[in-house]
Amino acid sequence: MSATDRGAAHGVADKLGITDGVVVQELGWDDDCDDELRQLIAERAGSEIVDEDYDDVVDVVLLWWREGDGDLVDALVDALGPLADHGVIWLLTPKAGRDGHVEPSDVSEAAPTAGLQQTSSIAAAADWNGARLVAPKAARAKR
Repeated sequence: MSATDRGAAHGVADKLGITDGVVVQELGWDDDCDDELRQLIAERAGSEIVDEDYDDVVDVVLLWWREGDGDLVDALVDALGPLADHGVIWLLTPKAGRDGHVEPSDVSEAAPTAGLQQTSSIAAAADWNGARLVAPKAARAKR
């Protein structure tokens, strides 16, 4: 990775809100996931990314999602389970033209149904977009 690429990757980690001590859970991992992004996130968090078997509270959920993976609403509801009150779900979907691309309208329809709102979008990696999803403040107060 060049110095320019490394700087851009660090910028993505900043946008993802990954800081030292943050517990990051990864769901939907497969061979097509961006390993450089995963490595950078683990470095920034100061620990390995935990998988779906982790049974404690997490600060960030990385949900890799592709068209054909199933029901997005169900996956988002499942991702909410271990999430801390002020936690964030980053929904990572393939960019347009890539295998498994998910239409942005699918995300904007699924998020509120799952009790989430989208607050921003980023280019997370060469082949992946990221949508930042959070529970609205009123919903977090009830949890």
